[in-house]
Amino acid sequence: MSQNLALMELTGVRKTFGMTEVLHSIDLKINKGSHAVIFGPSGSGKSTLLRCMNLLEEPDVGSIKFMQTEYGPGLANTKKVKREKPIELRRKVGMVFQQFNLFPHLSALDNLSLPFRSVNGGSLNDARERAAHELKKVGLLKLAASYPSELSGGQQQRVAIARALSLDPELMLFDEPTSALDPELVGEVLAVMRDLAESGMTMVIVTHEMNFAREIGDLNIFMEDGNIVATGGSDFFENCTNERAQEFIGSVL
Repeated sequence: MSQNLALMELTGVRKTFGMTEVLHSIDLKINKGSHAVIFGPSGSGKSTLLRCMNLLEEPDVGSIKFMQTEYGPGLANTKKVKREKPIELRRKVGMVFQQFNLFPHLSALDNLSLPFRSVNGGSLNDARERAAHELKKVGLLKLAASYPSELSGGQQQRVAIARALSLDPELMLFDEPTSALDPELVGEVLAVMRDLAESGMTMVIVTHEMNFAREIGDLNIFMEDGNIVATGGSDFFENCTNERAQEFIGSVL
C-alpha cells in the first residue's frame, strides 16, 4: 500500500447522545504511514471521533472504510454493501486509552500475553515470548513480573502501548494517552510514541500536548462543536489561517 493511499476513510459520520449531536457529518482520510493529531477544546467531539474509528462507539450514520473494507452503518441513499463486524476492525486497529485499563491481578507480561493468545491462539510460551519482545521495545522488560500497582503511571501506559502493539495493528489510536499522568511522567510515554512514529506506524492521536503535536503531526485536525474546523500539514501551527484554531493554539502554546 503506498504512502498516499487511504488506510482509513470516514464519510458522513454522525453521532448523537440523547438529544445532542456530538459529531456532525465528519469526513476524514488517514493515509498509511501518517501521524494525525486531533486537538481542540473539551467537548469538541475528539474522543468520540476516535472511538468511532474502531467502532467502540457506533455512528448513527456514516461509512468507515478501513483497508478497502466497509464498516459502520453506512450512508443513507447509498447502495448496500457487505459490512464487516466491528471485531474484525478492532483486530487491526490498536487503541491506547487515557486510563491504562490493565488487569490489576496480572503481571505486566501476562497483561500482554493473555490478550495476544486470545486473539492469535498458540502456546502460552509463544505468547509470553512475544509479550517480552514488546515490553523490551518500550523499555520495560526488567519489570515484566511486576503488577500494575507496582508500576508508575508512565510505566503502566507503556505496558498498555506494548499490549496494543503485540497484536500487530495496522493503525494505532491514542486517546489523550498522557492526560492521566503526573507531568514528570509524560515524557517517557511521548518518547515511546515518538519511536513508534519513526518506525512508520500509522497513528491518530487525540492530545493536549501541543508541542508534541507540532513535532509529530503531518496531519493536524482542529475540532470544535463536533466539526472539523481546520486541517493542515506539518506547517499548520505556523501557517494556519483559521481564526478560531489560531486562537486555540495561541492559548495553549
